[in-house]
Amino acid sequence: MKHFTSAIIAASGNSTRMGLSVSKQLLSLCGRPTIEHTLSAFENCDVIDEIVVVCREIDMQSIKDIATKFTKVKAVVSGGETRDESVKNGVYACSENARFFAIHDGARPLIKNEDIKKVVKRAYECNAATLGTAVTDTIKVVDSENVITSTPDRAVLRAVQTPQVFEKELYLKAIDNALLKGLSVTDDCSMVEALGERVEIVTGSAENIKLTTKPDIIFAEAILKAREHNS
Repeated sequence: MKHFTSAIIAASGNSTRMGLSVSKQLLSLCGRPTIEHTLSAFENCDVIDEIVVVCREIDMQSIKDIATKFTKVKAVVSGGETRDESVKNGVYACSENARFFAIHDGARPLIKNEDIKKVVKRAYECNAATLGTAVTDTIKVVDSENVITSTPDRAVLRAVQTPQVFEKELYLKAIDNALLKGLSVTDDCSMVEALGERVEIVTGSAENIKLTTKPDIIFAEAILKAREHNS
């Protein structure tokens, strides 16, 4: 069964780790801004009914100009001091008809249409789902002096991606709880986990990388060019 699903694109991060003055949302990838690639994926996905973009005030007009190319973009709103505050601003801009929220990093421009569909449809069944991939590197836990203290079994580890998709009332409860308790979280699943609720992982694609460092731009353009060549 299809439910009204709002995509909230979290695009209010800065480019500190890239050492760039321009927002990574506006970086050019194969001649198009990063955020435009991201919006295209959600615009062309039939399980997504509307899109809300959350961005920095300094990027607002540029992203609004880009958003005019997409019919599903309902609003472009300003972010808050933290990720959860920013996403909550996006939630409040969504239609009252929304029953599920698909929250995605604006700096993951390589998300595939089929992966959006997979995770959204799984969330319809279990209320909370995210994309993720198996960890291929050996992971070490270290102490404050950078000395290894343990080696977790990578068979039970997953690298979590976005979109992360949640039933509306569950997510609103989770985000209010996180803000009330001042929880420090790096993704939306953590807020739902803090309620003791179950979140399922749907296998995603290794191509769904997040632009964090300068080499990521090179990898992203190589992937985009390969897709264009194979289409």
